[in-house]
Amino acid sequence: MKAHVGVVGLAVMGQNLALNIARNGYAVAVYNRTAERTKQFVEERVKGEKIIPSFDVQSFVESVERPRKIILMVKAGSPVDEMIEELLPYLDKDDLIIDAGNSHYGDTNRRLEELSHRGILFLGMGVSGGEYGALHGPSIMPGGTLEAYKMIQDVLTKIAAKTEDGPCCTYVGNGSAGHFVKMVHNGIEYSIMQAISEVYDVMRKILKMNSVEIGEVFEEWNKSELASFLVEITYKIMKHIDEETKKPLVELILDKAEQKGTGKWTAQTALDLGVPTPSLNVAVFARTISHFKEQRKELSRIFGEKKRVHAEQRLIEDLKKSLHFSMFLSFSQGLWLIHEASNVYNYNVDLLEVLRIWKGGCIIRAKLLDLLRSILRENPQNVNLLASETTIQFVKEKLPSALKVNSIARESGVPTPVLSNSIDYLLSLTEENLPANLIQAQRDFFGAHTFERTDKQGTFHVEWQELE
Repeated sequence: MKAHVGVVGLAVMGQNLALNIARNGYAVAVYNRTAERTKQFVEERVKGEKIIPSFDVQSFVESVERPRKIILMVKAGSPVDEMIEELLPYLDKDDLIIDAGNSHYGDTNRRLEELSHRGILFLGMGVSGGEYGALHGPSIMPGGTLEAYKMIQDVLTKIAAKTEDGPCCTYVGNGSAGHFVKMVHNGIEYSIMQAISEVYDVMRKILKMNSVEIGEVFEEWNKSELASFLVEITYKIMKHIDEETKKPLVELILDKAEQKGTGKWTAQTALDLGVPTPSLNVAVFARTISHFKEQRKELSRIFGEKKRVHAEQRLIEDLKKSLHFSMFLSFSQGLWLIHEASNVYNYNVDLLEVLRIWKGGCIIRAKLLDLLRSILRENPQNVNLLASETTIQFVKEKLPSALKVNSIARESGVPTPVLSNSIDYLLSLTEENLPANLIQAQRDFFGAHTFERTDKQGTFHVEWQELE
């Protein structure tokens, strides 16, 4: 029996994806560099699925039917290149390699180019949903040539999460579009996670709520317009009691947040393309600051205890609206970045389709996506979602609460970088006259960088002071 698909890399994500494919009626060949992991997977997790294990690359490749479709579930970076080099001697023209890791889109472009010269097809495929999603249905974002996508389309749409709008998989676009969209997905994820943590911080430090009480609030919110995967897991985390200490486990976790790099790449790319993504960017910096635990501990001692202002429990409703406001603007920034990249890199991304496949399986799935899609459907050119009557009504209803939360947090010395930057993003984009005219004058003063005028055409420079 030949396998329909091959999977390389049997960490938990690779195992779960292989099982998902097999449980949807396909025979799957599997290979891992460490033979013991392959044996363990087959012995402990395979229960009658059509899984064909191999313990060397040649046997693995030969066990997959032609044209071969091989999914790489290995660590991004050099491990992907090394695995491709190991596979190439045994592949034939028109075989397909699919990189399903969190690769940088620049690496995906390079691999597409290199493999095309060797007659090998390649897809850079974003996969979101974590271990559970990989097994039960992730959101899948493949990019590359349409020809390559069609080879694996049936498999991907069967294993993807399903919503009332169809399978959460689509051909995202040309080149590295799939990995680019997944990168921005993760940037939005960073921002929403940070916003939720800021709301939690206000609840515990200003409203003096305990973790169980906070969990109950998030559980109620998850029954409302804030319903989302990240809100759902937040209330479950808050209610999880440590068996050893009988305390909420979240209170025992060190406040140092790790990161794998996709958030940083999003911020760097936004700066390169000139797209404002302040909420996404500052979420990355917030994680970076969290790492300086010893410095923060010492500085908090030096600066002394912060005076928390009194706030009524009704602030909870303002926190709810502020979080919803921030989530909306995180998506606004991310979609704008995808749109700009699509133009610059000729991806031809359909933002409505991206929002559709994010509705299920992925980490940022949320009820809010239906609202975003309705706004974008009204005007597909409204890529940051702001030029809409629906958005105006949404903002008018949420902004006062966001401002109130920001003010109370500021007075109490509680940092809220994402909640605050979301406000500044909106206020800046809806302000006709910004103080950048003074910045241009300063630049011209010290560096003769020139400026434009409001009253006449052209580029100008003046001597701001007499030269000795």
